[in-house]
Amino acid sequence: MSLLARPAVAAFAAKSIQRLSRAASRRPEGRGSAASFHRRFPEFPRDAGELTIPTSIAPARVTVYRPATASVTPPPVHVNFHGGGFVIPLTEIDDPLCRFLAAEAGVVVINVDYVVAPQHRFPAPPRQAYEVVEWIAAHGDEHGWDGDLLTVGGQSAGGALAAAVARLSLEENGPTIALQVLHYPPLDLLTGVRNKRAAIAKPMLRPWMGEIFDSAYVPDPRERADRLVSPAHPSDTASLKGIAPALMITAEYDLLRAEGEQYAGRLREAGALVEHHDVLKADHGYDGMDDEKAREVYALIARHVREAVDSGAPDAG
Repeated sequence: MSLLARPAVAAFAAKSIQRLSRAASRRPEGRGSAASFHRRFPEFPRDAGELTIPTSIAPARVTVYRPATASVTPPPVHVNFHGGGFVIPLTEIDDPLCRFLAAEAGVVVINVDYVVAPQHRFPAPPRQAYEVVEWIAAHGDEHGWDGDLLTVGGQSAGGALAAAVARLSLEENGPTIALQVLHYPPLDLLTGVRNKRAAIAKPMLRPWMGEIFDSAYVPDPRERADRLVSPAHPSDTASLKGIAPALMITAEYDLLRAEGEQYAGRLREAGALVEHHDVLKADHGYDGMDDEKAREVYALIARHVREAVDSGAPDAG
């Protein structure tokens, strides 16, 4: 075991990363600041407010993005879980995506500030994420969205949480989810990060990062076999029949590409894979740096979200 994989060391490193990310977000300008995220895609204005959703883990602050126009009233709702290795509490990183989806898919987008490790280790984040989705599905009439027309999604760690929400909804007969959007998610923490291979020599997601994230989030290696952590690992053999339809997006150079492909195969076998889109010549987190690729993939996500909720609308078909 490397030093960074030791839970106490990983927890210390994760807290240091949190402090740095918070400091960057508070800067008025510069990379990582909230302002830098708000400036991207200026054609999509920011019409956003905040709510607090009660859960058994902790109250969850959410940012609610409203569409300027929608094909139905009240509009459908998309729940987004941001990335950050299960440790970085930075919802603003997904502000461009949320504004894009609200405008292009015509949905209310709810960006969730979920609990993170090491302060809240597994299973707290997926349980809270699921309870947030339950609340959103049940309280649409009060807040101006249709909780019966619901999609979920996330990028990186947020994609893993979206997959966990869909799994819990299947197992617990929870809210109907019209689509789960899984954007370069980590879906196999049981396989050591140093045993994963990327298509390039120096991928963005380095093994040392994975060791910090994995050990801070799930310090007990035995718990990494849980289906909410590693649904792409061969040890998870439960049927996924009936799980929410899924859009899987992987990146060609990403260290996590293989597990995304593996889970896409499981979803395909269950009849739940709507599309697996591999972003060529792209690495983990590419959309934070490449506006052209981000626009293309965000448009793809918006189209799938729109089609999913349109097919579930009462007058569809």
